Amino acid sequence: MLSDLITSKSRIKLLTVFLTNPSEMLHVRECVRRTGDEINAVRRELQFLEKKGIFSREQRANRVYYSLDKSYPFYFDLLEIGVKTIGLGHEFLKARVKLGKVKFAMFSGKFVRRIKENPDDIDFMVVYVATMVLPELAVLVRNEEARLGREINYTAMSEEEFRFRKKRNDPFLVNILAGSRVMLIGDEEAMLAT
Repeated sequence: MLSDLITSKSRIKLLTVFLTNPSEMLHVRECVRRTGDEINAVRRELQFLEKKGIFSREQRANRVYYSLDKSYPFYFDLLEIGVKTIGLGHEFLKARVKLGKVKFAMFSGKFVRRIKENPDDIDFMVVYVATMVLPELAVLVRNEEARLGREINYTAMSEEEFRFRKKRNDPFLVNILAGSRVMLIGDEEAMLAT
């Protein structure tokens, strides 16, 4: 949870808004609307985050817009934290015990950055041991789709199927593993070595 690292509730709400849609640029009043906080608290946090280099500020006519600054040294680290503590990542980790024994779970780097180039790209992959409650996983994904307002392509396969496909250089799996990823569960090196 972001609250484990950050004590300001307004800052957590702001970061949640921007980490959910990292390429968005928002006006101060839109930040107020999305966070539900007072305008002075939002302005104070926006100025703080800009001063630290996390946000960039752009003046357009008489309005000021803010966005995550991609040149911030920890930009991608923030995106990784965001995908694990907000939305599907957070809900998946909470429901992990109900889902079954998960060996690996990963988001594609494109999903984390909210880039949708190819509609067939896999956004989320789960590798499980023995069995998994797939209807429960489907509910989590549908809830996140509703929150984001877009479809999430995901796949779940047993560890045995994963090894078989990897050994056979299955194009579907090779395409997934060739891209960047953020591990939600499991070790990336172990997954690639499996």
